[in-house]
Amino acid sequence: MSSTGLHTSTASILTDFKEITKVRLAVSVVFSSVAGYFLGAESIDFVTVFLLAIGGYLMVGASNAYNQIIERDLDVLMDRTKNRPIPAGRMSVSTAFVIASAFTILGLIVLYIINPKTAMFGAISIFLYVSVYTPLKTKTPLSVFVGAFPGAIPFMLGWVAATGDFSIEPGTLFMIQFFWQFPHFWAIGWWLYDDYKKGGFFMLPTGKRDKGTAIQVILYTVWTVLVSLIPVFGVTGRLYLTPVAGVFIFIIGLGMLYYALRLYKEKTAGAAKKLMFASVSYITLLQIIYVLDKFIREWI
Repeated sequence: MSSTGLHTSTASILTDFKEITKVRLAVSVVFSSVAGYFLGAESIDFVTVFLLAIGGYLMVGASNAYNQIIERDLDVLMDRTKNRPIPAGRMSVSTAFVIASAFTILGLIVLYIINPKTAMFGAISIFLYVSVYTPLKTKTPLSVFVGAFPGAIPFMLGWVAATGDFSIEPGTLFMIQFFWQFPHFWAIGWWLYDDYKKGGFFMLPTGKRDKGTAIQVILYTVWTVLVSLIPVFGVTGRLYLTPVAGVFIFIIGLGMLYYALRLYKEKTAGAAKKLMFASVSYITLLQIIYVLDKFIREWI
């Protein structure tokens, strides 16, 4: 084989590996986990941060690999997934299973090194995502509710990694990301409705791109913002948010609500896509604001 051919083959294998483990999604999960760690840690241990990042990536990668194994026959039917490694025939099911299994075992070991509770929540996340959420996606819109549980774990996982304890603080972080996932995934479900329909997926609460779904998107957006502001009132233990940071959270929350209201008004795929991006911006900025607020208070 020529050096050019070898390079192409290696690049293709790497691309497929990134696709089967969904690297971009894994990075967002690691970001949430590290943010949670910074919030919970009284002093930063960068070894723990490194282990959390590696363990988080391994667990997300395992979940996505299992998911693509289970949904391989449906992925062929949808434009957005038909070129994934398994349905496209570039990777065998057995290879994907080896990757998923290795990632699961290594991920649990890495998280256990941090502390047992972190590993426990990591295991719960994989189980719920693969064994409950994935099969329900073709059965009922309630799959989004079930999927919100493993999806909400990363933010609180970081706090548990920092403290070895689950209490009101990580519980609050969990609730923020739990409520946020409804407008986020419904926006995706609306935007890609036709493609999801080809695969038989039920992602929207009413099953349709209608007024009822749009109203629920608005309601869950409001609840997301309200839950995000609870730490301002000093009722969530060590997790505290200053009023100034609360104002910033409220402002970015209004931004997300604006796009939710636009979806209600326009009821188009374009409006849903904008809401999806707005929701990603909201949760990312929220986590940055929470962390900055904590460290600014400590420095002052």
